[in-house]
Amino acid sequence: MKVKEAKQITGSMTRTSKMPGLSYSLPAWECKTGAKLAKIKGSVCNGCYAMKGNYTRYPAIKAAQYVRLKAINSPLWVEAMVAQIKNQKYFRWHDAGDIQSADHLQKIFEVCRLTPKTKHWIPTREAQFLKLITPEEVPENLIIRMSSHMVDQSPVTFWPWTSTVKNKGSDRTSHVQNSRVCPAPKQNNNCGSCRSCWDRKIPNIEYAKH
Repeated sequence: MKVKEAKQITGSMTRTSKMPGLSYSLPAWECKTGAKLAKIKGSVCNGCYAMKGNYTRYPAIKAAQYVRLKAINSPLWVEAMVAQIKNQKYFRWHDAGDIQSADHLQKIFEVCRLTPKTKHWIPTREAQFLKLITPEEVPENLIIRMSSHMVDQSPVTFWPWTSTVKNKGSDRTSHVQNSRVCPAPKQNNNCGSCRSCWDRKIPNIEYAKH
């Protein structure tokens, strides 16, 4: 399948200035867990960046996200995603939005298996879907990081790869062992040469609250 054809099926990918490659965006309003957390003060999703700013200022951005959401049900979705991702060295799933269902997650697994030269990363708050699988079922070129729901909360213990968020000035996450602090705030909000989020050898990534 040609990339032009693939885009007609799945919608286009996104490219953020921070990331070292393409990424993929769904509407944050449709997050199963995150949309609820967005209403809770002190949660990581409260004040979600993907529910304001350019995401609401430009209707075309939100419309494109809903096109991608609907496309997940297409029987050609996996093939079309592979066509767009296969030449990427690194790929991030869901710079906005999250896993929609157990079936959606299995489709992502298939995309990862068919793009073995690409390193994939999914940050998620959807514990309900991760609890239906084991870490051994995750393709080797994919890392799923289960995000803690609240700011300054410890990592979850049921999943081997995690992420946490700390408030500015908080030392709570200094107690998280084997945690790598995201360097982006000190690098003009850019990943630079860091690829820790994609590294299975790093159990937890610690981010600063936006």
